Amino acid sequence: MAGEPAFFEIGVPDAKRARAFYTGLLPWTFHPMQGDQGWLETAGIRGGLHDEDPEARIVVYFAVPDIDAAVRTVRELGGEADDAGPDEPGFGRFAHCRDDQGVTFGLHQPPA
Repeated sequence: MAGEPAFFEIGVPDAKRARAFYTGLLPWTFHPMQGDQGWLETAGIRGGLHDEDPEARIVVYFAVPDIDAAVRTVRELGGEADDAGPDEPGFGRFAHCRDDQGVTFGLHQPPA
């Protein structure tokens, strides 16, 4: 299915502090990966948690079947899109985007 939220990412200055906040508030399971960073297991979609992000934000990634084609479409519609990253084993491919008004979102192509 395409278009549904497929992944979210929480970028903050301090991942350890954010982990305590969100796992204290919501019934999420934290899976450590590197230092205080990791991924979050929810009842619906997975999420990432990383630190050293000066913007302190939550980004929603929308599922697409072909991320390279979707990146081209974002650009054709007047938005901005980074080139999609390489396949991350178990996670798929991601691209950070901004719509034609500057709203940040992401695209996610699930793993094959």
